[in-house]
Amino acid sequence: METIALFGGSFDPPHIGHVAIVRALLHFRDVNKVVIMPTFINPFKQKSHAPAVLRVAWLQKIFSSYENVEIDDFEVNHAQKVSTIVSVKYLLKKYKKVYLIIGADNLSSLSMWDRYEELHKLVTIVVAGRSKIEIPKKFLTLDIDENISSSELREHMDISKLPKECAVEISEYYKENNEK
Repeated sequence: METIALFGGSFDPPHIGHVAIVRALLHFRDVNKVVIMPTFINPFKQKSHAPAVLRVAWLQKIFSSYENVEIDDFEVNHAQKVSTIVSVKYLLKKYKKVYLIIGADNLSSLSMWDRYEELHKLVTIVVAGRSKIEIPKKFLTLDIDENISSSELREHMDISKLPKECAVEISEYYKENNEK
């Protein structure tokens, strides 16, 4: 049994900020492995822009050379919205401790997450900083120096903000399917 960092999200598209978070997590406290778990559909959204299987494939390409990083398609395989607590309970069957990584932009809605109080007891929450959002002292923080979001990228695609392993493929997909 090991200690993992669970980094979930839509990754729609994956970008260099996501890579920076994973790199930082590989050196964070007692983390033995980073588990990246893309959603089928974010529980707070109505749709994804890129299909889940494509987002999983991109993440596999991006992180294929990383040791101790696993792309887990648990939520994608459900083909519906999956609450974080369901994913955490699935992972706690295999691992002894889970650090749950969230972006600072999620702090305002955290109390609305499904069974938040129970979730909070099962994991240690780590907040990845983002553009001047103050992080309460009760949370561990991960300082990341990439101020970028997937929604901004979908509106204004900048290939320099995409991981080089599949930057062209990602950029072309969103340009061809540019529904905001």
